[in-house]
Amino acid sequence: MAIEVRPATVFEDVRTVLGPKSPTANVCWCLSYRIPSKLNNELRGPARGEYVAELCRADPPPGVLAYDGDEPVGWAAVAPRAQTSFARNRKIPHVDDLPVWCVWCVRVRPGHRKRGISHALIAGAVDFARAHGAPAVEAYPLDNGDARVDLTMAYPGLRKNFERAGFTHAADTTSVLSGHPRVLMRLDLRRPPHP
Repeated sequence: MAIEVRPATVFEDVRTVLGPKSPTANVCWCLSYRIPSKLNNELRGPARGEYVAELCRADPPPGVLAYDGDEPVGWAAVAPRAQTSFARNRKIPHVDDLPVWCVWCVRVRPGHRKRGISHALIAGAVDFARAHGAPAVEAYPLDNGDARVDLTMAYPGLRKNFERAGFTHAADTTSVLSGHPRVLMRLDLRRPPHP
């Protein structure tokens, strides 16, 4: 079955991909780069999910979901960089003053990996940003070469997957995650997409 990527407007589907098994757990919910650290630390347990439910009702919603039929199987966070902590991050530089959007989390549910879903999510996140007027999309993936990456720390994505989606290396960063440097990758949307 083909994977379809849609805006993340259905909170229950976002919960399926990002939510904890226990509603009182303090999992990320993909909020740590989206909201100020003070608020991120204050939101505990169920309040985190409630905050994400509000985001799903907003326009634009907080990202995109990949579906296999009706089952949500993956997530990508995508938003204007100015609305994220990347607007102020000292380890990840700004290439220029373009009001770029960024993709900072790509997650595929266990049992659905190795089927190209992360590629569909990246393409869907780019399409979502383009539809909302983004002039370019940035990502800050791991530059792991051929080295294995702990899947729990692979959420920023891998450089080769973004290259495959047409992103190019725009800058090095001083950010390191799970022993791998992160690079700034960018896709300019001001030109029409390749057929």
